[in-house]
Amino acid sequence: MTNESPLWFKSSFSGNGGADCVEVAHNLVPALGIVPVRDSKVPAGPALAVSAAAFTAFVDAVKER
Repeated sequence: MTNESPLWFKSSFSGNGGADCVEVAHNLVPALGIVPVRDSKVPAGPALAVSAAAFTAFVDAVKER
């Protein structure tokens, strides 16, 4: 059985006590191939669904900076 509810995760690198960050739900990658992303300050707001490949490329690019 697949859990298709996002389990949100906030980065430990969040600034301002964690208030200035986005959250991701990487648990949906195996079932759906997506990584939902949302504003941590508005958890009931909209989420952006990004492909797992695009999210990995983004994280890799950020790490290179």
